[in-house]
Amino acid sequence: MTKRLEAIKEVRLEKLQKLKSLGINPYPSSVNLSGKLEKISQCRQSLGKKVLCAGRIWSIREHGAVTFMDLKDDTDSIQLLFQKKDLEKDFETLDLFDVGDFIAASGEVIKTQAGEITINVEKFQLLTKSLRPLPSTWFGLKDEEERYRQRYVDLLLNDELKELFKKKSIFWQSMREFLMEKGFLEVETPTLENTAGGADAKPFITHHNALDLDLYLRISMGELWQKRLMVAGFGKTFEIGRQFRNEGIDKEHLQDYTQMEFYWAYANYQDSMKLVEEMYKYVAEKTFGTLKFDIGNYKVDLGGEWKIIGYRETLLKETGVDILSASEEDIRKKLKELNVEYEDNYEKGRLIDSLWKSVRKRISGPVLLTGHPVEVSPLAKRIEETPEFVERYQVIVAGSEMGNGYSELNDPIDQAKRFGEQERMRENGDEEAQMKDNDFVRALEYGMPPTSGFGVSERLFSFLAGKSIRETVLFPLLRPEGRTGKKVSKL
Repeated sequence: MTKRLEAIKEVRLEKLQKLKSLGINPYPSSVNLSGKLEKISQCRQSLGKKVLCAGRIWSIREHGAVTFMDLKDDTDSIQLLFQKKDLEKDFETLDLFDVGDFIAASGEVIKTQAGEITINVEKFQLLTKSLRPLPSTWFGLKDEEERYRQRYVDLLLNDELKELFKKKSIFWQSMREFLMEKGFLEVETPTLENTAGGADAKPFITHHNALDLDLYLRISMGELWQKRLMVAGFGKTFEIGRQFRNEGIDKEHLQDYTQMEFYWAYANYQDSMKLVEEMYKYVAEKTFGTLKFDIGNYKVDLGGEWKIIGYRETLLKETGVDILSASEEDIRKKLKELNVEYEDNYEKGRLIDSLWKSVRKRISGPVLLTGHPVEVSPLAKRIEETPEFVERYQVIVAGSEMGNGYSELNDPIDQAKRFGEQERMRENGDEEAQMKDNDFVRALEYGMPPTSGFGVSERLFSFLAGKSIRETVLFPLLRPEGRTGKKVSKL
């Protein structure tokens, strides 16, 4: 197949040279034909009028003194009719054109005897000479990795895939619209940080040459920065952007992805839950036109009741383990019994989290999980009546977490103590434990009002779309071609 491709490229290179010898620029900077350039979808509505359009040649059919081409742009396709009697010498240059080339064409829009809307070409111009054939014309992109590596071709040949990314744009835009309607201000916080904060995750490390500093790529959407804004007197903020976690790859996780987080002063986690339920319904309806979804083996109705379930109660019911009284050894024993993997250096918080994730897979949702233990929530406010637990919730859909929020901890003494505990865990080998941020503690000492925060990643979109998260990324990260390395799980 490689030899065949090289042969095709060689022929196209010869055509390229012939075009140049005829004084035809195969890569002009603009359309030189007179008239207003219209999208093909508009040209199709202009029967009897002269139009000018441009696009990629999708097919070529030669019939002696007549040649037909199908031209396609990002809105539609249209048939072009080239007649030798109208174009004279220019007609001969059509032999140098191939499927995949970009051209501009002008002429009257007619309807053929077969009823096909067609442009009767009077003038045309080559805009780009393609040197590789489109895969569909010779073997197609069969391999999954090749589809991701040549995503530009994958998108070109797959209109359904293009529609997926149009929906993804609507997904984030509708979320932005919803929050702005509710009075939230969009902000931008640092991507490079001295201390990676706001989440339990292993960060990427980079180096700043000018300052001679090792820095971290952010692992949250500016959680600790947005809470500093609450200290500064802002009332409602949100950010949508990219964040980075140096962790594993599977159908739900990537190393760099888009996340939204909002922070709301004078509100608690219960206020936040109501807002999030309303937001999810709004975004789903705007993006997909429905609130009912088939996600794997789950049937999910976002328009139905969003039940509230308790973290401790659910684990006790499903596993028989009471996390309030159970020892680390009790939880390890249960994890082994359930064949759930965990690291040897995991302490109680990580062990509880591993146990919960094994149970979460059985929940269709949507449900709101509340009452998390303080060990798994270093940034959340304690529940006054039961300080072993915090005012936190997670949105659970189709067996996975689809959002996380809580009443933010604003007690600087408690926050400093929890940072200290996280720091001890890091020293004991837990690379996902949070880093101590002394400046954030100092900010809290100035006073932060009661605040609720919430975050959701693009995992929600991938689930509602019924795709792996990698499929819903325009250009997924891949190893360089020909390079091998540690095997990763197949998506």
